[in-house]
Amino acid sequence: MTASQPPTTADELRGAGLRVTAARVALLETVRHGDHLDVEAIASGVRERVGHISLQAVYDALHALTTAKLIRRIEPAGSPARFEGRVGDNHHHVLCRSCGAVADVDCAVGDAPCLTASDDHGYAIDEAEVIYWGLCPACSTASSS
Repeated sequence: MTASQPPTTADELRGAGLRVTAARVALLETVRHGDHLDVEAIASGVRERVGHISLQAVYDALHALTTAKLIRRIEPAGSPARFEGRVGDNHHHVLCRSCGAVADVDCAVGDAPCLTASDDHGYAIDEAEVIYWGLCPACSTASSS
């Protein structure tokens, strides 16, 4: 790999101290090319790329990749866990109450100010998770007609 080439998925896995397998590469790429996918959608995407993989193997790989901070897990109340490839920033999400669509929302006030709690109770805060709820444009239009 030369300095001008971005790291490959395998390089990123190695750099995170993870063993490189076809399933892990496929899973990481599926999450990164998806849109806040749930476990079933990720398993389906991995199977399209590498063939059979058990659901337990998908859960195990998701756990390893999340722990290594290569992917992010979000858990909206009342919804299945979702996974995304956007990591390393403190962005938030907006969810549709009707269809379950999810979109990224950048921090409402810039970089770190959204990490300033009104009372931090002595905690060293390093992440804030905000979920905005409402109706997406398609569901809003459908409910008003």
